[in-house]
Amino acid sequence: MLRIQQLKLPVQHSKKELHDKIIKTLKIRPEELIRYEIVKQSLDARGGELKYVYIVDAEVKKEPSVLKKSPKQVVKAVRIWYHFPESGSEKMKHRPVIVGAGPAGLFCGLQLARAGYAPILLERGQCAQERAKTVETFWKLGVLDTQSNVQFGEGGAGTFSDGKLNTLVKDPVGRNKKVLQMFVEAGAPEEILYVNKPHLGTDVLIGIVSHMREEIIRLGGEVRFGCQVTDLKIENYEIHGVEVFDRTADETYIIEAEQVVLAIGHSARDTFAMLKNHGVPMQAKSFAVGVRIEHPQEMMNISQYGQDYPSCLPAAAYKVTRQTGNGRGVYSFCMCPGGYVVNAASEEGMLAVNGMSYQARDSRNANSAMIVTVTPEDFDGKDVLAGVEFQRKLEKAAYGIGHGKIPVQLLGDFCQNTASTILGEVEPCIKGSYELANVREIFPKELSAALEEGICSCESLIHGFARKDAVLSGVESRTSSPIRIIRDEVFESEIRGLYPCGEGAGYAGGITSAAMDGLKIAEAIAKKYTPCYD
Repeated sequence: MLRIQQLKLPVQHSKKELHDKIIKTLKIRPEELIRYEIVKQSLDARGGELKYVYIVDAEVKKEPSVLKKSPKQVVKAVRIWYHFPESGSEKMKHRPVIVGAGPAGLFCGLQLARAGYAPILLERGQCAQERAKTVETFWKLGVLDTQSNVQFGEGGAGTFSDGKLNTLVKDPVGRNKKVLQMFVEAGAPEEILYVNKPHLGTDVLIGIVSHMREEIIRLGGEVRFGCQVTDLKIENYEIHGVEVFDRTADETYIIEAEQVVLAIGHSARDTFAMLKNHGVPMQAKSFAVGVRIEHPQEMMNISQYGQDYPSCLPAAAYKVTRQTGNGRGVYSFCMCPGGYVVNAASEEGMLAVNGMSYQARDSRNANSAMIVTVTPEDFDGKDVLAGVEFQRKLEKAAYGIGHGKIPVQLLGDFCQNTASTILGEVEPCIKGSYELANVREIFPKELSAALEEGICSCESLIHGFARKDAVLSGVESRTSSPIRIIRDEVFESEIRGLYPCGEGAGYAGGITSAAMDGLKIAEAIAKKYTPCYD
């Protein structure tokens, strides 16, 4: 295979034009091109001229001679193929248990199921379809199910997000590509394999994660919903099982297991407390908090593409970062083109927000979290769960000033530290009830000052970003896990057989990286053990 780099075409081009460009670049006749595959497609808006830039792998006849006469942008393709390890020799006594059916748990479970390990997945929330109904009811009526919501349930928190699939995690063994291929096998569009910033909307993700669950079951695994792990069975620093509360049956039982994967998600605060009580090594870690900011999507499209952009282009995204005078960095996070701000609460008397998009990304607003990093030095006390309490303090404040609804404020009023009483031209796109309030009151003074400075200084990057009627909502507090569950070089805790995994354990930062970590844990288990067939 030959790899063609920097293959540029106008944004409105046909497949034939791409085909012809490949032939022209390789300096071959049409019949000499056996097949081609798009490796990457990205949009280049620099210099005012919009164009798509491709990396393409092509299989041709007489490859050595074609390569010899080709321009420098054509090189020999180097491909990384993912390989799952052969099973180890140590016999399992019981089937492996995976706690949590978010991306980390699902991908770990699916890989183990394909390798014959018949894992048991335990998920405190509902299956994706029922969970979606529960979440919609919460947004409409305000009735919160603390066990199945935007944070908990099949698919994890990423199901109700923008569904971004890009990651900055280094990938020398091909896990990233494998994750995307597994998504496609479960029903995702093939374009996610090559577009620069792929995403899957909530409406599509629900069907995909359901397909993965059905595949796990077909291969001999189990997925149990409404089943929360409430305790661990530990003897001599070894895991021997988990205690499970089944809320459907209203009973508690023990599942014996010597391999337990903790893919619990970043909001499993009660599970963090249980782990602390058992002395499982953990440490507080930095994360970020802030607000959601909404602007008209059309404003962002013009900013990124120009005034007369083609209608075929997707809703424009942005990424901004600024350094403030007090030394704190303020930056955009989980940007949702054509998206919605959603009530993402998971505990009574508290409120958190997140951003979500459907596959079409066709709402009238763009929204993004604008956040500032907080470190253990910002938390009260030195307890390992001090970051959790810091989050809760902000979420209680948000719930209070909004009287249980999402508190909303115009940027101009935020800067004046006064509650908003009327909206401007930007009408919020929000899932859940909202109330005009003073969002600034949620934060300690140094954080609100940093957010104000950082957001307003982004005006120099995007015209209109600091418009006074941009809508802020709070609080964005679940950007990442507030703790890290310590694991060693073979990915086990000090409690042998316990595998901290994914975003909740502090080793991932999004859907793809969590799924990749799930594969990593599945590999670690497979390298050591042979499946239990009893």
